[in-house]
Amino acid sequence: MEARVKWVEGLSFLGESASGHQLMMDGNSGDKAPSPMEMVLMAVGGCSAIDVISILQKGRNEVTDCEVKLTSERREEIPRYFTYINLHFIVSGNDLNDKMVERAVKLSADKYCSVSMMLEKAVKVTHSFEIRNLK
Repeated sequence: MEARVKWVEGLSFLGESASGHQLMMDGNSGDKAPSPMEMVLMAVGGCSAIDVISILQKGRNEVTDCEVKLTSERREEIPRYFTYINLHFIVSGNDLNDKMVERAVKLSADKYCSVSMMLEKAVKVTHSFEIRNLK
């Protein structure tokens, strides 16, 4: 996998993936775009959400929405890396139950989410969930 990051101005940078997608990053406390650390946080949420939705859909579950609320803590001193991240899944659908959603979240955490597993080498990562059944 390859990517590139090009300086635009100030502390703004344009990242481009090997697949040709671009996004802005801002090192000035997220003034013009997400900061790199915000992007790491969103990346772990996106990676795990992809897994959870995929697992639930493969199980023929009727999922209508999935949101991951991420909370984190960082060191006060430099380097200000994450020390704790919680991924809280809010899964909506029909006839969902704790067992199926818990299984999907656990499989993502323990087997599939590369971003989470990489971060767990240095960060305490926890997972929680809630279900919103529509019927």
